[in-house]
Amino acid sequence: MGVLPVRTIGIWMLAVPLAILAIGLAFKGMAAANPSFFFTWPYFIEVLIAGLLQGVMYSLVALGFVLIFKASGIFNFAQGSMVLFAALTIVGFIEMGTHWTIAFFITAGIMVLLAISVERIVLRPLVNQPHIILFMATIGIFFFLDGFAQTIWGSDVKVLDIGIPKTPITVMENANPSDPNDPWQYGILINQYDLIAAAIGAVLVTVLAIFFQYTRTGRALRAVADDHQAALSVGIPLKTIWAIVWSVAGIVALVAGIVWGGKAGVQFSLALIALKALPVLILGGFTSIPGAIVGGLIIGAGEQLAEVFLGPLFGGAIQDWFAYMLALFVLLFRPQGLFGERIIERV
Repeated sequence: MGVLPVRTIGIWMLAVPLAILAIGLAFKGMAAANPSFFFTWPYFIEVLIAGLLQGVMYSLVALGFVLIFKASGIFNFAQGSMVLFAALTIVGFIEMGTHWTIAFFITAGIMVLLAISVERIVLRPLVNQPHIILFMATIGIFFFLDGFAQTIWGSDVKVLDIGIPKTPITVMENANPSDPNDPWQYGILINQYDLIAAAIGAVLVTVLAIFFQYTRTGRALRAVADDHQAALSVGIPLKTIWAIVWSVAGIVALVAGIVWGGKAGVQFSLALIALKALPVLILGGFTSIPGAIVGGLIIGAGEQLAEVFLGPLFGGAIQDWFAYMLALFVLLFRPQGLFGERIIERV
């Protein structure tokens, strides 16, 4: 994974606020030119924060893809179905009367067993096979897990409630009764659920970063990602590493399933969330955990701002295609993503 160099961090710290200011000024100019275009700075910041918090939730799903890609070099199409499987399983145990904390650990154990089973039954026979073979195997796993989970727990939309409040809170409120035109008098609304979900995502990312950078297993995983044959030649057990990384990806899928399931309900559409994580990976880079986070933040904030401020001008539905158009733009000019590794092959 690597640590971001100080220069890169400095550039982002300077570029991000300047980009946000530039976008806000552009929207403000559009509002001045078109009276029907609504814009205030508090409203702009409110939409931006909502988009950033949504982006963290995208990053949670993207993390699972990054973990598998770093270990095997393939895009794990089954990650979306793992999110659905984990969410349906924990809801199933909760509906049986199990407290959600106990249900979490039971489901985590099931996800680890599932990961070990996938490694032994599907991946182990395919070691050193072309990547397209492994990719097709993950497609098969996707459809199996999707059908298997709904066969066990049912296909109805389920409510997942673990006690996270969903009521909004108001910050930066500056009520001024003497000036009804003051845009700051109502403050900025932030959804508590999104805020807590973002905090959970931040903790998970920190733990994973420490795991990959400073533990022996993390270093072995990075070695496997660089070269399977070289890792095997120095005694790194490839099969064990694959089982570990699939287990970690299963835990990430469980956390993502809880966060997304609690927000939108546990339903089939959770499995399709992989389609939204793909632009995040293209933007941030398939091999970078920081890239998955930054990519998620950019996608989340960008699509929210585009939908709210530009949607009325284009008939709406910008949120459905914004991420994919941005990913296409990045592929044209920087195929490896913002933080991905540039791969140069001699032909």
